[in-house]
Amino acid sequence: MSTQFDDPLLAVDLGAHISAFLTAQSLAPNCKLVLAYSGGVDSEVLAYGLSQFAQQHPKFNYQLIYVHHGLSDNAEAWAQHCIARGLHYGLPVTVERVMVNRGPRLSLEAEARKVRYQAIERHLTENDVLLTAHHEDDQLETILLALKRGQGPKGLAAMGQVQALALGKQLRPLLDISREQIEAYAKLQGLVHIEDESNQDDKFDRNFLRLEIIPRLKARWPSIATTASRTAALCAEQQATLDLQVSERLPMWLTLAPYHQETVFKLDGFAEQSVDWQALLLRGFIQSQGFALPSKVQLNQIIVQLLTAKDDAKVHLRVGECEIRRFANQVYLFKFQRHMYHNAQLNWTLADDLLALLLQMERAELVVTPKGGNCGDSIRLSITKQGPRARLPLPDEVVSVRYQLAGQFRCHPHSRDKGRELKKLWQEFAVPPWVREKIGFVFYGEELVMAIGLWVEKNFSVESNGLGLLVDREI
Repeated sequence: MSTQFDDPLLAVDLGAHISAFLTAQSLAPNCKLVLAYSGGVDSEVLAYGLSQFAQQHPKFNYQLIYVHHGLSDNAEAWAQHCIARGLHYGLPVTVERVMVNRGPRLSLEAEARKVRYQAIERHLTENDVLLTAHHEDDQLETILLALKRGQGPKGLAAMGQVQALALGKQLRPLLDISREQIEAYAKLQGLVHIEDESNQDDKFDRNFLRLEIIPRLKARWPSIATTASRTAALCAEQQATLDLQVSERLPMWLTLAPYHQETVFKLDGFAEQSVDWQALLLRGFIQSQGFALPSKVQLNQIIVQLLTAKDDAKVHLRVGECEIRRFANQVYLFKFQRHMYHNAQLNWTLADDLLALLLQMERAELVVTPKGGNCGDSIRLSITKQGPRARLPLPDEVVSVRYQLAGQFRCHPHSRDKGRELKKLWQEFAVPPWVREKIGFVFYGEELVMAIGLWVEKNFSVESNGLGLLVDREI
């Protein structure tokens, strides 16, 4: 249910509008309503309306959260304002203090928004709702920014009044209410609110639109915010239909990588798809793995490189925090990490007392990290009678873990009748090239015993119910 006011003076009904909207949501009995509370006029009106709703519905839980970014000298005073107003409304207030990343290539607006939502969403469970005070003019700003960025229907769909979150859902009760109506309502009710001085800084895109552009648009077309919201709703309908079609087709293009069992995208037959479907499917894959979508130009370049590079070419791309690689005609996605691995071989010796400790304890496990730091994952040692395992080392055998063996090194996995060179086994076990330098090899003295997480050497493999040493990567 929504209520539109032609005259801001009629905004006295705004409290009823908020209550009616929340009542229509069929909230779970044990629901908590969490308000992202800044103390500005928009969130102040929503907090006031929420307090009225809370009086009528005491069965729900309520929480106001103020996120202290530390970006303004007034932030502490604003936090105290929010605490005081929460007491006035009879609603509990939590102050979350966060650190905002800054850098030459980082948007302060975007980084502040990211940490703000992260701080707030920690307070949500699956039945809870997050309330934000976005209004009709905010929607217009979002649409204009989507146009500026060249986004398609998904971007132009902007914000919905009801949207799913990882836990719970987000509600925007004021999304069909104008800024003027909110300000008139706050004045009529005598609500005290803060003024963030950064809202007057037009170096931020939203402030530029709010201060310079939208007033001129509304002077020429007074109803532009309302009509733009209708455009967003139509785009949202079209995007929902498109998302449904992509969700039905995407699983056919996904599989689990043989080595690390992570979801990868299959390229077999991808070139035969239409250009539009290539873009839609790859976007769907990137989004399903939790990464931000690349621009249209970036996506087209990614597709070209994935499809046209030679089979033995090392396709390695990075878009934001997303790394994209191709191996065995499959697309791998990773979160970018600045890990450096040593080129020189590192040795790590298993101390006698550690092995003795394992032998003394039934089903004992011990997690250790090789000396030298970041040459590989931590490794987990287990004494077991199950699975591929190596015989226990003799008292005079020195146990070590080594990395980056030569491709010509000859190995004999327990599952094979004959040995092969390591470079052939990398392919056979489908180990991507960028992972190989992190694979550890266990040696007793100078004899290879196992490739961690891959195989045990035939001559060291324990059969039947014999007790053996299992070494695996620590995930």
